[in-house]
Parts: sequence; structure tokens; C-alpha cells
Amino acid sequence: MRLVRRRRRLLLVAAVAIAALVLVSAPWAWTVLAARGHLHSEADAPTAEVAIVLGTEVTVDGRPSPRLAGRLETAAALVRAGKARVVLVSGDSNGGSGDEPAAMAAYLTALGVDTRRIVTDPHGLDTYDTCIRARDVYGVTRALVVTQSFHVDRAVTLCRHLGIDAEGVVARCHCPATLLVEKSVRDYFASGKAVWDTLRNRSPAISSPRNTAIQQALQD
Repeated sequence: MRLVRRRRRLLLVAAVAIAALVLVSAPWAWTVLAARGHLHSEADAPTAEVAIVLGTEVTVDGRPSPRLAGRLETAAALVRAGKARVVLVSGDSNGGSGDEPAAMAAYLTALGVDTRRIVTDPHGLDTYDTCIRARDVYGVTRALVVTQSFHVDRAVTLCRHLGIDAEGVVARCHCPATLLVEKSVRDYFASGKAVWDTLRNRSPAISSPRNTAIQQALQD
């Protein structure tokens, strides 16, 4: 009898653990499944007038971190290949490591991208804000979303959920394997916030009037 009760307790614990895993994994599964069919390598990326580069930290001397540099190098390659005409760099101008969009724009210019083809959003404080501001502030309806493999599913899913016809381009990554694992785990849990933001239709942290910089750049 005691053995039976012990087995029942073990089964109950196992069932609770499985249910918890499913619950925690559901948001991540949503981002992966929703992005399926919309992810591309740099070589086979489709064309779009706008490429969105999502920001991340810069170094102490104000240069893009290796991850960010990889994203920008990929975006510059897309412009050179004629797969994108304008690059929207979106990040936090008052980030803990520095002015992300300014560093991104300067790096793209150094890579040969015409400054007239670069538009900066200084208030892309997170992935959700980047997507919703691209839609509402900059009038983006279709875009290539450029970021690393550990982030691209969530970024594409959020942009598509918010009404942008987004295709993801997996960016180059000058990253050690340990960092890739760390960021993949972080993104797994960040998918929960993504679901919460979409369910409550969150407004961006900073609202701005309509900006026609992308449309003007496309007319040049």
C-alpha cells in the first residue's frame, strides 16, 4: 500500500512538472511556429524596401558590440545586394551601454551605406517597441528583420502580429558558443513577455508623432 501511494505521488509530481513545462514553453512555441516559413539566410533573403536592425548594447568606446556589428554587416550586405533600400536602426539612445542607434548609424556609414538610406529610431527600447514604432511612427508595412538566430523568431513573430509583413534574416554573429547558448535561454523566457505584450495590446513606452524619414529616403 505504501508503495502504491509513493507511486501515485511520483506520478502526480511528474504530471505537475510536465504541465508546468508545457505552460512555460507555450509562448516560446508560439514565436517559433508563427515565424516558420518566414526565416532566411543572408544569401536567400527576399527583397523589401526596408530592413529593420534591432539594437543591442554598444562597447565602452561607443562602437557596436560583436553581436550588433554582425546585424549591421548583414544589413549592409542586403543593401549592397539590392535586397533592401533603407535601413531602420532601432535601439535605445539612452541605453545603459550608450547610444545604440547613433553607433549603429555610424557603423553602417563606415560599411559604405549611404547616410540618406539610414533612418534611426532612438526609442526602440525592446523588440515589441521596435516593431510597433516601425508600424505606427515610421509607416513600415513590409520589412526584413535582421537579428541573430536566437532572437529572430520572436522579432519576426511580434512584427507580423503587429501587422508588418516581416521576413527574418539571420544575421552574422561574431559570438562564442557560450554566448549563443546564454542568449537562447534568455530568449526562451523572454517569449513570455512577448505574449503578454501582445495579449494586452501594449502601447510603446515612448509615443512619437508620425515620421516620414523612410518615405523621404525611398524617394531619393
